[in-house]
Amino acid sequence: MKTMEAIYNRRSIRKFTAQKIKDEDIKTLLRAAMMAPTAVNAQEWEFLVIREKEKLSEITKIHPHSQMLKQADAAIIICANMEKEIIPGYWIGDCGACAQNILLAATELGLGSVWLGVQPDKKRVEDFRKLFKLPKHIMPFNVIALGYPAEKRDEKDRYDDKKVHLEHW
Repeated sequence: MKTMEAIYNRRSIRKFTAQKIKDEDIKTLLRAAMMAPTAVNAQEWEFLVIREKEKLSEITKIHPHSQMLKQADAAIIICANMEKEIIPGYWIGDCGACAQNILLAATELGLGSVWLGVQPDKKRVEDFRKLFKLPKHIMPFNVIALGYPAEKRDEKDRYDDKKVHLEHW
């Protein structure tokens, strides 16, 4: 699959089959994540891979929009190691680029995925810290639910000329 094809075909998938994701595909997603750019090459990301159904179900109790995790085969929680932060605040963009790489790689692998926000919701952050026993210097950013899609979402062209400004507003 070419890059633009993955970009145009990526959709938020919230219904999954029972098919298992291979461990090597999870590693491929993590490798793609770690290829994302970071400010001054800080690479402050850390990853928590969740495959246990009980843990996936626990997330649904603390994240109101995560019910699809009951069907998902896996989830990747992207976190930032704040001890590796070099330029304050840049970790947010760094983790976002990392997440986008996972979503695009999942599309290429034929997997469904959806981004579930954690940061900046303070209660959600604290609930994730408690549930996964995260050290204080580890900041949960988001959760990406993963599985083989049980739904097909049509391609949408979101391009809008009205949102493009040339040289000045």
